[in-house]
Amino acid sequence: MRFLDDEDNDPMLSVVNLIDLFLVIIGMLMVVIAQNPLNPFSQDKVVVIEKPGEADMRITIKDGQELTRYESSGEVGQGQGSRAGVTYRLDDGRMIYVPED
Repeated sequence: MRFLDDEDNDPMLSVVNLIDLFLVIIGMLMVVIAQNPLNPFSQDKVVVIEKPGEADMRITIKDGQELTRYESSGEVGQGQGSRAGVTYRLDDGRMIYVPED
């Protein structure tokens, strides 16, 4: 007849397994944070556009440690100015800008 060992019923083994699981989850979360373009530890210049082309579009610009957010009001802009040139779209999708004198 085989008896159960004391090691098989040790409740500390399940606690150790839970700690290992939480360490894996914390490691995965740290990788996700490191890959985020708005990572606070990154010194890169990043532009993030949320909902492009919609009325509630937002643009976030990160330049080093400085964050600037621009939000669209959904209204058509107005202003004064003059015509600066003409833009043409080629058959392959490229855009060409021709400035005017």
